[in-house]
Amino acid sequence: AFCFEGQGNRTTPSGWAKRQNQLTVSRPLYNYLVMQLSGYRHSSPHSLDTTFAALADPTRRAILARLASGEASVTELAEPFVMSQPAISKHLKVLERAGLISRGQDAQRRPRRLEARPLAEANQWLEAYRRYWEQNFQRLDALLGEMKSKQQRITQTPGHKRHQKLRSGRGDHR
Repeated sequence: AFCFEGQGNRTTPSGWAKRQNQLTVSRPLYNYLVMQLSGYRHSSPHSLDTTFAALADPTRRAILARLASGEASVTELAEPFVMSQPAISKHLKVLERAGLISRGQDAQRRPRRLEARPLAEANQWLEAYRRYWEQNFQRLDALLGEMKSKQQRITQTPGHKRHQKLRSGRGDHR
């Protein structure tokens, strides 16, 4: 946050501080108009944010990769990692809050299983950008192909300097 408290500022109860004709904030100030996704089509942007935040950690991605092969207990999930079981449990809570995994009940065990919906939503969101970039690369390929064929036509024209040098044997042989 933008906090200048304790440096000779006067701070109002609302959190605003005045310092030599400058207005500063002693706590975070957000532009809620920017933060709201009005006009964008997505059913639950919060869940998408939560999904990507959960996927940002390599340990959590490894846990999801393990769960892709079937459900597992906390002990089984903790096995390949050099960290405590409480640390693994914290990662599992993050994944559960994001809806990426769920907890079952099998007698004394509480196996975790992968949930497909949040990953499908993230994939759908990413797919739109993949199509966008694929179209751009296709246009770039077409442009480069056009430029290459144009260059080949120019170099094969009898009046072109490179063509004349090659015919006389004086051309550079690269």
